[in-house]
Amino acid sequence: MTELPRILSVEPVVHGVLKLTWNDGYEGVVDLRGIIARGKVFEPLSNPDYFRGVRLSDHGHSIYWGEADNEDVDFGADRLREIAEQQAALLAHAN
Repeated sequence: MTELPRILSVEPVVHGVLKLTWNDGYEGVVDLRGIIARGKVFEPLSNPDYFRGVRLSDHGHSIYWGEADNEDVDFGADRLREIAEQQAALLAHAN
């Protein structure tokens, strides 16, 4: 069984963009601006001050905004890894 990726650190870069480091050493930048613009559930993240309040779950399985055990918005480590790798591949092909 493959171990699920865990996030070791998360840091806002600019509004809507995060830098993440996973437990296998992979570092990636995830641009969530398109997702934030999609709809109501992500609306709180449109506030730059709120976005900067991103938190890492206790075991690194996710990041979230809001209070622990009462998250307003969250993203799983595996989905964020997928997005980071997809976005990195797009950038590599664009250059």
